[in-house]
Amino acid sequence: MFDAILVANRGEIACRVIQTAQALGVRCVAVYSDADASARHVQMADQAVHIGGSAPAESYLRADVVIKAALDTGAQAIHPGYGFLSENPEFVEAVEAAGVTFIGPSAHAIRSMGLKDAAKSLMETAGVPVVPGYHGADQSDDLLAEKAIEIGYPVLIKAVAGGGGKGMRLVESEGAFVAALESARSEAKTAFGNSDVLVEKFVTKPRHIEIQVFGDGKDAVHLFERDCSLQRRHQKVIEEAPAPGMSAEVRAAMGEAAVRAAKAINYSGAGTVEFIVDGSDGLREDGFWFMEMNTRLQVEHPVTEAITGVDLVEWQLRVAAGASLPKSQEELTIEGHAFEARLYAEDAARDFLPATGRLTHLMFPNDVRADTGVRSGDDISPFYDPMIAKITVHGPTRAVALSKLRSALAQTEVAGTVTNLNFLHALACHKGFASGEVDTGLIGRDQTMLTEAKPLSAEILACAAISAAELDKAKSQLGFSLWQPLARRIVLAQDQEHFICVLRFVTSTQVEVETPMGQVMAIWQNGAWMSKGSPALRATKLSDQVHVFGPDGASFTLFDPLQQSSGASGDTNVVLAPMPGVVKSVLVKNGQKVTLDQSLCTLEAMKMEHSLLSQRVGEVAEVYVSEGDQVEAGAALIRLAPQESDTE
Repeated sequence: MFDAILVANRGEIACRVIQTAQALGVRCVAVYSDADASARHVQMADQAVHIGGSAPAESYLRADVVIKAALDTGAQAIHPGYGFLSENPEFVEAVEAAGVTFIGPSAHAIRSMGLKDAAKSLMETAGVPVVPGYHGADQSDDLLAEKAIEIGYPVLIKAVAGGGGKGMRLVESEGAFVAALESARSEAKTAFGNSDVLVEKFVTKPRHIEIQVFGDGKDAVHLFERDCSLQRRHQKVIEEAPAPGMSAEVRAAMGEAAVRAAKAINYSGAGTVEFIVDGSDGLREDGFWFMEMNTRLQVEHPVTEAITGVDLVEWQLRVAAGASLPKSQEELTIEGHAFEARLYAEDAARDFLPATGRLTHLMFPNDVRADTGVRSGDDISPFYDPMIAKITVHGPTRAVALSKLRSALAQTEVAGTVTNLNFLHALACHKGFASGEVDTGLIGRDQTMLTEAKPLSAEILACAAISAAELDKAKSQLGFSLWQPLARRIVLAQDQEHFICVLRFVTSTQVEVETPMGQVMAIWQNGAWMSKGSPALRATKLSDQVHVFGPDGASFTLFDPLQQSSGASGDTNVVLAPMPGVVKSVLVKNGQKVTLDQSLCTLEAMKMEHSLLSQRVGEVAEVYVSEGDQVEAGAALIRLAPQESDTE
């Protein structure tokens, strides 16, 4: 085993690797950017090295600086985590040339699977089933359009490099192909520096099932499947293992195909072979096809660890240090069922717009696995993926595990930034998902239902008012009068609405809360507030913010009329940046007429492109930005000329 390793990553995966390595007695070196100077992974490591600016290109993608940090600190090996340099074959070669061990597959294996078109050809040769499609070198528009017709619509355009849903477009008709091709190429060029694409048949009721493989360069095993069908824009949301409806026969066929894929490239370390599966008529031995292989540890690896009892990071370290596979295929078994939910700083109600902000409060239930790289007080930076945590649960059956997932999400507490927590809980409660009827289109079909905001209840407002009055801290805060109940007025603000709540102290242990939605009687019992015989919703006050937690939780600002600004509320004709980012393109010019929902400019942030649309018909009065400009959240980008009603 190594004496010391360097973890060339950040966030939750860096923390995950450090945790296992230190448990094995291995000294861990972290690297960090300007934005991550006080990050959790830096605090966990035995030593930390600053490697550059906040942007990934200035720090985590600087291979030479990372390798130098390993040499300077005596690290014998580098663990790349996932993302950044993890699937960069040139980095692997540079690491090995420096006399340091790369904890992962060879550069040859990464190259073999790095381009989807070449990987599919290799898999066909290895006897792995492949989706019908075009993976050729000729990238002319006319040829790609002809191939799409030959394959038959609907088709999927996919970037040959990279993943994560970037450079991917679904095309349902011939007339939409050219525009989709141009868009996919542009995004692929931005994300991966390679605009080449492939075209393949789109399965109408697809399931995304992947097989975890592990090799030592000579032999390989599989650690069964994960179902990752719950996706949004080709990005995974909730993963589970094993897959619902999976038979022993289909599992064996998929596992054997994945092992053939790994052996074909003499694979070493943890990897994942992803399959697209036809779910229209149950899972069949002839109904799955190779999509791609991820030559690294996957984000969703905890569900595999939960059902197998295997620590995949420990296996990575041992095999990289020269050990053979820790277990044979016959020794690996499945126990129970597991789910993982990805908690993000994003606004589900605004089409999952990524968010930033300071986490003023963060707490997870004690009985779940929460992989996270942040703590209360940390910032969600605009420079990196806005993941807050991965919440993983395990139970003896799928039904029990799903019930535990719902409970875990209901008990998770986050404040300071908008998150997808309520969306995840709604998804975990979805009847189709609960019955195992999953496919990659489920979220898209039911997105409105899953993301709609629940109406505020009297109970939520009452809990917020009690917390705002700080009556949840101690019973001694209560007041009591012999003549009439003492009353306190609390005004809660949310999205320009104001809710007046009146607290009346009926007795030393009872408070009647009058809200616009009705009255609530709260009783202090055993150190907590009760309502209608049940514990009240959890809430906390942080400065002038009040947060009520739970599946239907909400956040409010305490409203003080004496401090209300008398200034103007803002120019509604101005298009503002919803988050910090880089202006990717400006699509209009001064004096141009625009229509409702017309794209005005594109903002690149959080590794994604966001199109900003016109909210009305009008004329562009002024464009404030140019392509390549770095802008802050709330910055004015484009102004439309006032309408006649605005000037009256």
